[in-house]
Amino acid sequence: LAWCVEKLIFTPLLALVLINMKNLKKGAEEIADGNLQYQVKLPDLVGDFRRHGETLNRIGDGMQVALEQKMQSERLKTELITNVSHDIKTPLTSIINYVDLLKKEGMDSPNAAQYLDVLERQSARLKKLTEDLVEASKASSGAINVVKAPTNVQVLLEQTVGEFEERLSAKEIQVVLSPCEEQCVILADGRLLWRVFDNLMSNICKYALPGTRVYLSMENTGSAIRITFKNISAYPLNISGEELMERFVRGDRSRNTEGSGLGLSIARSLTELQGGVLEIQIDGDLFKSVITIPALTQE
Repeated sequence: LAWCVEKLIFTPLLALVLINMKNLKKGAEEIADGNLQYQVKLPDLVGDFRRHGETLNRIGDGMQVALEQKMQSERLKTELITNVSHDIKTPLTSIINYVDLLKKEGMDSPNAAQYLDVLERQSARLKKLTEDLVEASKASSGAINVVKAPTNVQVLLEQTVGEFEERLSAKEIQVVLSPCEEQCVILADGRLLWRVFDNLMSNICKYALPGTRVYLSMENTGSAIRITFKNISAYPLNISGEELMERFVRGDRSRNTEGSGLGLSIARSLTELQGGVLEIQIDGDLFKSVITIPALTQE
């Protein structure tokens, strides 16, 4: 009788264990074969088998995310190569063509001055692109020496605005600077932070709608300093903020505007090197850059 009772109890349990193991085995095999969408049926599992099934499902989800990130990285690498080639080829072709014209017509040609002007402009563009490429590479790899010191954000931002006053006035862009009510001091490399501000202001000068206002504000949240740049774009922003942060991407996708498209990427890398975060927020034609850097706490 005891033997029969034991079999009646343990046989169903053994069957349940075998069924659970079979379900887990099938899930593991599906994921191993590349079917990352497969989900182990959790209602059919009990106890530790259910927890193991949940783990398998999370592994599949994690691998799916990793695969998507890798595909995006490969796509961006392809776009980077294509866009770098395009941006280098354009001024280089102009230089070659105008040098050829000078050879044919000679320096005594009435067009020589015009040709030299184009050569100077395109050479400067090619030089700027090369410098931006080198700086972007150094910034993204962290191969830049960062010397942090107490830095007053408000003073540095006011100095940057002063540097761009002439360019902003030429496009009839008015700057509205909202000072920080509290002291905005951070531990940062003033030289690198100025370059971040310089890139963002340069971006505004190139792409902001003429005759509009640019709003710059600072806020001390206690633990961090938040610096916000807001402007109205002159071009339709048919792209997400994250895509716009990638190298050689412009908001209008037309690739016929000035600049290399590296400014935002460099600014983000330099911000991260100083322990901060740069976010891009787009709402219609409103373009917003938000820098958040830990505040310097007074002991």
